Amino acid sequence: MRRFAETYSPPVLQKYLECVKFLENNAIQIQELTKQIEVFEDQCFVIVQHGAAQMGQMEMEELFPQTIVSKVSWTHHMILMDKTSSCAEKFWYLLNTLEHGISRNVLALQIESGLYKRQVKAQKISNFSDTLPAPQTDFAMNMLKDPYIFDFVQAKGKADERDIERQLTEHITKFLLELGQGFAFVGKQVHFEIGGKDFFLDLLFYHIKLHAYVVVELKTDEFEPGDAGQLNFYINLVSDKLKAANDNDTIGILLCKGKSKVLAEYALKSIKQPIGVSDYQLSKAIPAELRSQLPDIDELENELITQ
Repeated sequence: MRRFAETYSPPVLQKYLECVKFLENNAIQIQELTKQIEVFEDQCFVIVQHGAAQMGQMEMEELFPQTIVSKVSWTHHMILMDKTSSCAEKFWYLLNTLEHGISRNVLALQIESGLYKRQVKAQKISNFSDTLPAPQTDFAMNMLKDPYIFDFVQAKGKADERDIERQLTEHITKFLLELGQGFAFVGKQVHFEIGGKDFFLDLLFYHIKLHAYVVVELKTDEFEPGDAGQLNFYINLVSDKLKAANDNDTIGILLCKGKSKVLAEYALKSIKQPIGVSDYQLSKAIPAELRSQLPDIDELENELITQ
């Protein structure tokens, strides 16, 4: 409890409250707010003592219930205090937990997999800012991770794309959990016949919040410029054949085993369709003790079906 009080001192609570109110009234990337909190945190050694002296017990009792800190369970806070090191990281996980109803076991899993670093801190490669309107750009950037971790895929030697794809779709619930909230699975190896030739895109999703189809192409090698062109072709097919009048622009995500940032940026420069490029990992990144606490995959799939 003493550690809890030190972690969420009055100035930190006040800063959290300001940030949440700012998010409610402004369209801003969450990355910008976490940067602001990091700057604030660097000054905390001065602010905390001054703020604690200025704020009385009654003021503190009025402030605490208004903040996101009061909205999650004590066990969530134990995990956050044990496994995260900064105010900015805690703030993001608190927001994510409240928005998506994250359980304490899944929260521990997300922290162990470095979700904050992969989704917020990573320098993501995309052309979203050039191809999507402002509100969609922010949301699409927040959605993208780098790298994605498919630790449930058993890769022996040089796994081929079809084998990885098969395992991803066999464990579709885990795959969707890693992709993030809002993804609905449409199909794999989706067939199109164009100009008398057959084409098959790897994986197709629909994102409920973006109101857009998302084409995912999987590569077992490092990124090559031609990969972006192929994905651009598939995006055009989906937009022409499947996209409805009320759907937003189709988005592409290219998952590859390594990439050159410069090479990827040049490849995306002249492409007019929104594409993000990310790495993925098949290594076992999640500790066994955490894995045993998660629901069985069949239970998760049955729950999705019944809902």
